[in-house]
Amino acid sequence: MIFVTLGTQDKTFERLLKAIDKSIEKGEIKEKVIVQAGNTKYESKNMEILDLISPDKFQQLVDECDLLITHGGVGSILSAVKQGKKIIAAPRLKKYNEHVNDHQKQIIKEFAKDGYIIELEDMDKLGEALQKAKKFKPKKFKSHTKEMINLVEDIIEKENHISWYNKIKEILWYGFFGVLTTLVNIISFYLLDKTGMNVYINNFIAWFLSVLFAFITNKLFVFNSKSLDKKVIIKEVVSFFFFRILSLGIDMAGMYICISMININKMIAKVLMNIVVIIANYIFSKIFIFKKKETN
Repeated sequence: MIFVTLGTQDKTFERLLKAIDKSIEKGEIKEKVIVQAGNTKYESKNMEILDLISPDKFQQLVDECDLLITHGGVGSILSAVKQGKKIIAAPRLKKYNEHVNDHQKQIIKEFAKDGYIIELEDMDKLGEALQKAKKFKPKKFKSHTKEMINLVEDIIEKENHISWYNKIKEILWYGFFGVLTTLVNIISFYLLDKTGMNVYINNFIAWFLSVLFAFITNKLFVFNSKSLDKKVIIKEVVSFFFFRILSLGIDMAGMYICISMININKMIAKVLMNIVVIIANYIFSKIFIFKKKETN
C-alpha cells in the first residue's frame, strides 16, 4: 500500500495528487493508494482520499505502507524516516501558491543528501522516482546523530518564524484592506446620500460595493487564495457573501437603532457600525471562510 500525506497546510497541493493519478493511469502504480489530503480538495476514482485524520490513524497508515509519498513537512518525513520507510518527497513551491516560500526544497534536499529519502523535484519524473524506490534502501535513522538534530532544530526554528510572520502579516493586511473597505463603504454612502435617495437603499448599495472590494482584496492579498479550481472559487464566493449578508443584517439593525431609536447623526452611526462590522467580518473569515491550520 502507498500512503500519501499532504499534511495540514492550509494551501492546496493538487500538483502532487495529479501526478500520482497519472502514474496510476499509466500503470506505474498498481498498489492501493490512500491519501491524507488535508485542505487539498481533489477527487479521484483511483485513490482513497481522506481529509484530516487522527494521529493514531496517521501512524497506523505509516506503519502499514510500503511507500510514503509526502510533501516537505518535517513531521511527515521524520515519522517515516524513524521507521526506515521508503519515502518520496516533493516540495510545496511558492510559485504555485502551495506555500509562502520554498523552504521545503531545502528540507527535502538535506534528507535526500543524507540518504534518508528520494527527492522529487519534477512531477513529470514521478515514474522514475517510483522505479528508484523499488531498489532504494534508506539510511538507518540514528536519533542521536548530531547533524540530524541540528538540521531538525534549524528547520523547526525557521518554520516557527514563518508561522509568526504569517500571523502578523495577515492581521496587518486585513487591517489595511479593512480600512480601505470601510472607506469604500462610507464614501459610497456619502455620495449616494447626496442624491437624495432613501438612506437604507444607499446603505445597501454602499455595502454591496464594499463587499465586492473586500472579496477581491481578501482573496488575492490577505489570505493569498489564488486557486483556479471552480469548486474552490464557488465555495469561497458563497461563503464570503453569506457571512457578509449576515454582517449586513448587523449593519442594518445597528443603523436603525442608532438613527431611529437613539437619534445619532447618520454619518457617525455609519462609522460606528463599520467598526463593528469589520471586526465581525474578520472573525467570520478567520473561523469559517479561510481557516488556518498548522502544518505537519
